[in-house]
Amino acid sequence: MATNHAKLNNEEFVFFDENIEIKEQLENNVNWTKKLKAAIEDDRIVMFAQPIVCNTSTCAKKYECLIRMIDTDGTVISPFKFLTIAKKSRLYPELTKIVIEKSIDYFKDKEDFFSINLTLEDILNQDIVDLLKDQIEKYDGLGQRLIIEIVEDEGIENYNEVSTFIDSVKSLGCKIAIDDFGTGYSNFDYLMKLNVDFIKIDGSIIKNIDHDNGAKIVTELIVDFAKRLNIETIAEFVYSQEIHTIVKEMGIDYSQGFYLGKPEHLVKK
Repeated sequence: MATNHAKLNNEEFVFFDENIEIKEQLENNVNWTKKLKAAIEDDRIVMFAQPIVCNTSTCAKKYECLIRMIDTDGTVISPFKFLTIAKKSRLYPELTKIVIEKSIDYFKDKEDFFSINLTLEDILNQDIVDLLKDQIEKYDGLGQRLIIEIVEDEGIENYNEVSTFIDSVKSLGCKIAIDDFGTGYSNFDYLMKLNVDFIKIDGSIIKNIDHDNGAKIVTELIVDFAKRLNIETIAEFVYSQEIHTIVKEMGIDYSQGFYLGKPEHLVKK
């Protein structure tokens, strides 16, 4: 940032100025907050879905619902660009509500299984939980096709609250998946405490199992642990035929990744 500032001002020497860094970061946050608010108001927050493919012939294909922003010029913007800003600007709950409503609206009349992602913050937000339950109860049989993916990017510490949430949505027929398992805050202990149905093995591990023995061993441990608990497994980031072959040989139940299908815009016909 400081280097760019010097180039723009034709300065020969570069001096680090923390104030410039902070100012530019603040301006960036303000600009993205404005873009995000406008996208919400203009209904440019949309849903994509990526297939989760069964590795055997005994299970049904599923779809993971993924949030995107459409810019004013039609460009599709990844959530990595705006979710952090959404949390800082307190717009995140609004995005979660959009995800719930639009995902369910698309799949309500279909027979496909589908999943939506919720963070611990979402689960602890009673307005979001109430909306989710209302939407599930609104359509007969929808709960039996819905999987809630719990994102563990901040760790799961509120066991009682999370357990209560899981029990409540399972009573409506929903299944529970733990997303991105195997890195960060992953904890085998809470898998035994929480009544989950799926483990999604993190893509940072899966993408290396064709050449990294350590990644392969970690994956084998997760799969063995899951099978002992009767939990189904999903391999993320399956980007090649070789990776797909390996995960099937390891006994992983499902695969998800660009090799099997890219996220596609959900448009009601």
